[in-house]
Amino acid sequence: MEQKVRETAEKIFGSNYEKLTEIERHVAQHITERTPISTNVVQDFSVQLTTGQKLADKVASFGGSWIFISIFMAVMAIWIILNSFILIKLKHSFDPYPYILLNLVLSMLAAIQAPIILMSQNRQAYKDRLSAEHDYEVNLKAELEIIGLHEKVDLLREKQWSELISIQQEQLIILRRLMESLQQNQQTTG
Repeated sequence: MEQKVRETAEKIFGSNYEKLTEIERHVAQHITERTPISTNVVQDFSVQLTTGQKLADKVASFGGSWIFISIFMAVMAIWIILNSFILIKLKHSFDPYPYILLNLVLSMLAAIQAPIILMSQNRQAYKDRLSAEHDYEVNLKAELEIIGLHEKVDLLREKQWSELISIQQEQLIILRRLMESLQQNQQTTG
């Protein structure tokens, strides 16, 4: 099987198998085996995710939504109004005006949320790379199939031309015979 893959790769790419890129070797192997290239790379990737990675993706997805922003703004507004109301009415607040506790909570939220979002973005970038490689493989395989079809069409065209030429030659022979026969008839009658 390995030899067949090498021959296919060298025929298709016109280059030594060892000089081909990994993707070109992969495509040559798929063409040789005639197995379809995986159809859904993202789904295959998603199956391999751990629970923590899935949770990080959900946190990043929620953290970048309008629902999160709305809840976040509501909590901050309630916090500020509650502390300002308590401060004004009772002259005692658990987080007075510069809202240091609120700043601490916001800083901790940002410190935790940022790495989670970065992890999710790194996985998304990796998924995008896998998808781009898959697209390249599919495009390369399609291009190779098109090249094969062009070769078949060219072969058929050459065959048709040779058949047409042989038919034309036969017609020329028949025409010559007819001309000779007409000339002979004219000489015998005239």
